Amino acid sequence: MRFSVIVPVYNRPDEVDELLQSLTEQNSTDFETIIVEDGSTQPCKEIVDKYKGKLQIHYFFIENSGPAGARNYGIKQANGEYIIFFDSDCIIPSGYFQTVEKALEETRADAFGGPDKAHDSFTDVQKAINYSMTSFFTTGGIRGGKQKMDKFYPRSFNMGILREVANHLGGFSKMRFGEDIDFSIRIVKGGYKSCLFSEAWVYHKRRTDLKKFFKQVNNSGIARINLFKKYPDSLKLVHLLPAFFTIGTFFCLLSILLGVIYGTLNQLGIINIDFPAGPILVTLGLFPLLFFSLIILIDATIRNKNLKIGCIAIASSFIQLLGYGSGFLRAWWKRCVKREGEFEAFKKNFYK
Repeated sequence: MRFSVIVPVYNRPDEVDELLQSLTEQNSTDFETIIVEDGSTQPCKEIVDKYKGKLQIHYFFIENSGPAGARNYGIKQANGEYIIFFDSDCIIPSGYFQTVEKALEETRADAFGGPDKAHDSFTDVQKAINYSMTSFFTTGGIRGGKQKMDKFYPRSFNMGILREVANHLGGFSKMRFGEDIDFSIRIVKGGYKSCLFSEAWVYHKRRTDLKKFFKQVNNSGIARINLFKKYPDSLKLVHLLPAFFTIGTFFCLLSILLGVIYGTLNQLGIINIDFPAGPILVTLGLFPLLFFSLIILIDATIRNKNLKIGCIAIASSFIQLLGYGSGFLRAWWKRCVKREGEFEAFKKNFYK
């Protein structure tokens, strides 16, 4: 068998239904599907049973151990030459496996990954979130899908690896956040060839609302510092940009607040200075925020051909940058300054 698809699932039966339906529509069928139910209270076994006979599918229920533990369990059950990991909130285009097969023939990659896109059926919020995670103006375009490269760090929503390599590396680590990046770093450091297959994309729903999205990217910011503690050379300039954006936004808001206070005190006659410091402070604070918002509005509207999505993308882009940046700065303070351990520093994040 060529491929084993592994999907960890936690309380998402409806999403699993969409994913499995998309797998029945593949042009290539040389794969098995392994669903690992990670201690869900809303199991998807009935959904999985619908696809027996349509897919070569296996279902396993384990005690809750997090996505890394569920994927490692799936690795032990796999029979394919290559293992492919999808998140349960993905929909797979019909030509996905053919595209991967062609790219493997060209590159002989040991590991690979692909980008993600927004499906037409996604909500406007999901499309805006997808924009904010793939735009040059928010993530530097590092998740948007560039040309094939010899050194690439795949993410677990769309990741493939030779089964023998996965077993040799011991699978995913016990990290709560960033376990897929940790795995990718070990793949590259192990001397294995990891490539981006830019045409092997999936539709990825990500989070369904902005509150959940903030929590997701905040945890990603935490993960980046945890990864830095393990692999100091993994921290790049692009990873620092959300933290700079967060600090800059704070000072912009502070400038606006001080300008309003100054102007109010001046009007009340408490202070009496002719120099228009209040309007200047407000302008200095507002201009960068409005300029960034305008760029996002124009770019997101053009990319999605929808003004409403462009407007929502302003909010999702601020959430993406501020959520990641605040998690990054909080983790830097706890892990690098206070020198707390990974689990000690973020018990609530791990266990709530």
